[in-house]
Amino acid sequence: MVDVLLYRTTEGWFVDGIPVPEDDRLTTREDLYEYLHSLKPSGYWAANVGSGPQPPPIQNQEVWAAGVTYFRSRTARMEESKSAGGGDFYDRVYNAPRPELFMKSTPHRVVGPFAAVRIRRDSKWNVPEPELTLLVSPSGKTLGYTIGNDMSSRDIEGENPLYLPQAKTYDRCCALGPAILVTRDLLPASTGISIAIRRDKEEVFRGSTTLAEMKRKPEELVEYLFREASFPNGCFLMTGTGVVPPDSFTLQPGDRVDIAIDGIGTLINFVEQLS
Repeated sequence: MVDVLLYRTTEGWFVDGIPVPEDDRLTTREDLYEYLHSLKPSGYWAANVGSGPQPPPIQNQEVWAAGVTYFRSRTARMEESKSAGGGDFYDRVYNAPRPELFMKSTPHRVVGPFAAVRIRRDSKWNVPEPELTLLVSPSGKTLGYTIGNDMSSRDIEGENPLYLPQAKTYDRCCALGPAILVTRDLLPASTGISIAIRRDKEEVFRGSTTLAEMKRKPEELVEYLFREASFPNGCFLMTGTGVVPPDSFTLQPGDRVDIAIDGIGTLINFVEQLS
């Protein structure tokens, strides 16, 4: 059986133009791969995405995130927090057995493709973070993969590492989509992740990496997350970023952010400022 792409649109869930029966537990099914194949026996399933902003492919899951899983992220975090005396925190966690894991978002703060992500009014240094994101079942099984945008206020986090929740969690702080790649296979290390940011139709930043640059394995992150926590609805787990814009860059309202991951597609969002 082939891998499948599961889309959520304003008209419901779809695979290859076939509507998936409404079920508020759809994305928590331990047999999600087999169930989707029972709706269509074979073939590659293409998108059936409507025009305009679409809902994110999330139901009742929490969104969690891992930090400092790439060397580039470690370096950026050390630079931004140097003046606060927290620079070596990030070097320590990069080299420690235990990963950094934190609560990123609840479902109502998540947006989907072509919707607006937001930057905080009380922050002057904001960036998107392109991340491979895992869909994990209640038992801790990785059911599939999607694209995540972990919006971050770098100046708030850099002022004091204890401000991480304020730097990371606020309304529309997270985007997921455009689809969930449902597969039985691990993604290859060569899987590419890229980001492009446009302002007034001009590209102002572009960067890329591959999963080969990620220090920790996705299954390791899941194991730590589930050690002493239960997830009756499953969860999404963002696995960290390997692409960070330079310190001179900050997002502005009106910017367009395109994040692409091989095999999943491109997540497109626009930037607003909280009013």
